[in-house]
Amino acid sequence: MSSEAPVPVPRTAVPLGIDDPVEHARAELKAALAAIEEKANVPRRVSRAVDEGVEKARAFQRRNPAAAAVAVVVGAAAIGAAVWGLVRLYTR
Repeated sequence: MSSEAPVPVPRTAVPLGIDDPVEHARAELKAALAAIEEKANVPRRVSRAVDEGVEKARAFQRRNPAAAAVAVVVGAAAIGAAVWGLVRLYTR
C-alpha cells in the first residue's frame, strides 16, 4: 500500500520531476544558496547544537537524577579550580 501524500523536500535539495530546464536551474540555485546559508550561519548552528545538548542533559537528568547532581557538583568544582588556578597564576 503506497501513500500518495507528498514527501516534504528539504530546502537544500532539488525536487524531482522538474522538466523545464530553466525551472530546474532555478531550483538548483535555490538549493545551493540554501546549503551555503546553512553552512555559513554559525550562530544558528551553535544555537541548534546548544539546544540538542540541553535536551540530552535533560534526558540524562530524568533517567538518572543522582548522577546528574554529581556531574553538576564535579563540573562546578572543576570550573572553580580552573578560575582559582588562573587567578593564582595572574597574581604571581
